[in-house]
Amino acid sequence: MFYAIIASDAPGSLQARLAARPAHLERLQQLQDAGRLLLAGPHPAVDANDPGEAGFTGSLVVAEFASLEEARAWADADPYVSAGVYSQVVVKPFKRVLPA
Repeated sequence: MFYAIIASDAPGSLQARLAARPAHLERLQQLQDAGRLLLAGPHPAVDANDPGEAGFTGSLVVAEFASLEEARAWADADPYVSAGVYSQVVVKPFKRVLPA
């Protein structure tokens, strides 16, 4: 089943995000290589692809896991969590409807 991992960034965490980004992307690449990643990306703090110093307000990952517990464990082990980038992470089941 797919699960949505919805994370909110802590205020002032842009530099920590940039430092932890390579390790974060490596884990996402592993999901993609396994054919389990539906989509992933950050939420810019302003209406721009490159928000510059405004940074980001969080991230969204939708990926396939065997269970909600596995999805939560994967999210808890994210480098952004250990680096203090994320202030909150919500994991919930996601039912893909479109595109089919």
